[in-house]
Amino acid sequence: MGYKILTLSPGSTSTKVAVFDGAEAVFNLNVTHPAEDLAKFDQAADQFDYRKKTILDALDEQGIKLADIDAFSGYCGSMGPTVGGIFAIDDTVCDHVLNAGVNHPAILGAPLLHAFAKEVGKPAYAVNQPDTDELEDVARITGYPGVYRKSHVHCLNQKECAIRCAGELGKTYEEGTFIVAHVGGGLSVACHDHGRMVDTNDVLEGSGPFAPNRSGDVPLKPVVKLAFSGEHDKKEIDGVIGKTGGLVGLCGTDDARTICARIEEGDEWARVVYDAMAYQVAKAIGGFATVLKGKVDGIVLTGGVSHDPHFVNYVSERVSWIAPIKVYAGDFEMDALAAGAIRALDGKEDVMTYTGEPSWKGFQMPGAIPEA
Repeated sequence: MGYKILTLSPGSTSTKVAVFDGAEAVFNLNVTHPAEDLAKFDQAADQFDYRKKTILDALDEQGIKLADIDAFSGYCGSMGPTVGGIFAIDDTVCDHVLNAGVNHPAILGAPLLHAFAKEVGKPAYAVNQPDTDELEDVARITGYPGVYRKSHVHCLNQKECAIRCAGELGKTYEEGTFIVAHVGGGLSVACHDHGRMVDTNDVLEGSGPFAPNRSGDVPLKPVVKLAFSGEHDKKEIDGVIGKTGGLVGLCGTDDARTICARIEEGDEWARVVYDAMAYQVAKAIGGFATVLKGKVDGIVLTGGVSHDPHFVNYVSERVSWIAPIKVYAGDFEMDALAAGAIRALDGKEDVMTYTGEPSWKGFQMPGAIPEA
């Protein structure tokens, strides 16, 4: 029997909650919240008591008491930008996330975990939180003065899968170099160099390969022309970048299974579009190999689309010459949260104290143009 770890991740319309006994999930639920319930709250922060009761009810249904839990670990929005790793959740963390001006339930991750931990006198951790930013300076520069790249990436699943790949190769994450492509609703490709994500595309702000529902990199001037044509408002254009672009915009659906079925039925347009997404993923992986000077220990494919053999084969044929390919289809965020807590409890990874100081504060050098 191992440590019992409670993990949670508050989303827009649901809360993921799980309990692990060591590496094994005792239960793993995605508790949905009816729209009429959420409509009662003006701000996400106001949902604290509601979400807390949801989690406690789920534990009660499974016959688990808070006192049975050895540590609490979760998805904690608005903590960054910080380096990756494990942070102890304390009052400073909670004050920061609740006053960061973000209106999304992810900000409740840290306060909920902190409340549970205080009640039973056990530790609470934020593991590889979503605003992790470890980019090298050269990876931040763009050709548009004042616009710099940041790291918005599937950090938790990215790092967990890189850790798993390292283990299969007989290394630790900190000893190796990896390129990880997470292809789900969003799509992130990141370059991991001895424990740090030194380069990646930006999932939120529109860069990298296009995704099932995001546009990725596009030529800028046509978008500027659309923005000033008078036919589209800002919300619509932002929507194409982050919600209705990619496979949705091109094929009418972000469900890779539906598109694969259409391809099987002879839909040539669906085939070209789907292959183009895989093509761009392969090209991004190849580009990041240059960051590592060709010394890549492993390439990882993860996320829901990595269940599809056609996608995996298309990418693999183009990048397998670089390094061995490991496929971890789906996402392992809850497993990653539990694994991080166990590393902390075992003393295998240092637990950091959160200060609120960002890992990147803009360029502090002569001639640097302030961020736009």
